[in-house]
Amino acid sequence: MGEFFLAALLILVVIALFNFIIFFHELGHFLAARWRGVHVDRFQIWFGKPIWKKEYNGVQYGLGWLPFGGFVALPQMAPMESIEGGNSEGRNLPKIKPLDKIIVAFAGPLFSLLLALLTSLIVWQAGKPTDAIVSTVVGGVVKNSPAEKAGILPGDKILEVNGAPVIWFAGDFEAITERIMLNEGDTISFKIERDGKVLDEEIISKFEIAETPFYQRRALPKVGISYSGPLIVKALSEGENESPADRAGIEAGDQITELDGEAIYGPMHFSSLLEKKGSAEVMLTVLRSGETLKIPITPLVPLEPKSLGRPMLGIVWDMDKIFSTIFTNPLPFEQIGDSFNNMAVTLKAVTSSTSNVGVDQLAGPVGIAKAKFQLLSSPNGWLKVLWFFVFFNVNLAVLNMLPLPVLDGGHIVLAIGELIFRRPMEGRVLEVVQTVFALTLISFMLFITTKDIGDSIPSGSSGGEDARLVWPPPAE
Repeated sequence: MGEFFLAALLILVVIALFNFIIFFHELGHFLAARWRGVHVDRFQIWFGKPIWKKEYNGVQYGLGWLPFGGFVALPQMAPMESIEGGNSEGRNLPKIKPLDKIIVAFAGPLFSLLLALLTSLIVWQAGKPTDAIVSTVVGGVVKNSPAEKAGILPGDKILEVNGAPVIWFAGDFEAITERIMLNEGDTISFKIERDGKVLDEEIISKFEIAETPFYQRRALPKVGISYSGPLIVKALSEGENESPADRAGIEAGDQITELDGEAIYGPMHFSSLLEKKGSAEVMLTVLRSGETLKIPITPLVPLEPKSLGRPMLGIVWDMDKIFSTIFTNPLPFEQIGDSFNNMAVTLKAVTSSTSNVGVDQLAGPVGIAKAKFQLLSSPNGWLKVLWFFVFFNVNLAVLNMLPLPVLDGGHIVLAIGELIFRRPMEGRVLEVVQTVFALTLISFMLFITTKDIGDSIPSGSSGGEDARLVWPPPAE
């Protein structure tokens, strides 16, 4: 029951944060309109007919029923009755100067950037946690995968992916996992260090993209490699019968370093070595309290379908010893710059004709809310959400400055056109153009939302969600 209330509380926090971001952006438009003497009809969070409204000082404040953003209704700038509702016909509102339109339109993105900057000051002092797999050593290779066929081996240290240096296995755009996902073209090149020596030639690997149901996002490229790290026993599996690890005397805290004299590089490598041995007895090299032990153990193949015929020992690994949380204190403008850079990388991947990333990989309101919920539910959740707050507000500012009708950048372009041609676009034409683009934008958001929801439906496949929200990441 306590977990239910905690989850409910976190959901309410996510909704509140999302709406606050929208409110602050629209507040910029509202205050700029008041300053420049522009008439304000309504201030509404979310689109559609209001499910709650209240009028104060001639302005209707409300909450709509379509959770896709918010707006300040400014009939002197852009009549949008067909989308925002309301009716400005019959009112003799004075025309406003193009400069006033530019100021009011720009104020929204400016307020989003200010909110990002204010939040970045907190992150600078409190710290920015990044969940990462620091080692770039290959901890396992999937059987019959592109990586195995290309010649990548467990224990190989990856120095570069497609000519770009990598600093860890997963964590950000400088990591192996992310560089594989953002690959362009039909192959991926790896610069490898093996047994302390850099290979003369790069290893060129193909990749696989798993099939996903139509209602889910497309999967992203994987070559079939996994992370490395120390294999430390966290616990022994519980069950009705004693497990092989119980019988052999394996204890929590033991670190397994070798299997039949062969060094182990990670969980996947250990599993593959064990699978090759079948149900035959193997010798484990174990570190316990500074002492090296040799422990014989005979695996068992459980009858349950979950095992898929694989031999098992009944060990639960301590994954916290493999995954790290890196704390940094980046300066505010460094955070803003990183957010711009991350967005540029994403937009380049989405728009590139040779990329395997498409618009369906973007997250909508449901996906963003889910990401925030998962961040809040994880260790150092509040600090992670604060950084996400910076990144999201920068994204909101940049996207709204795109020169498209409905968006703030579109209003600015129209105002500049009015300055050049000495007259505004005809009101009815402007409303039709705005409405078409608004409906297109809402349709796109609905499409993305279906993918957000679809990724939450179990299908037995490795869909697009793996690349965005699952931690630790699966084999790449």
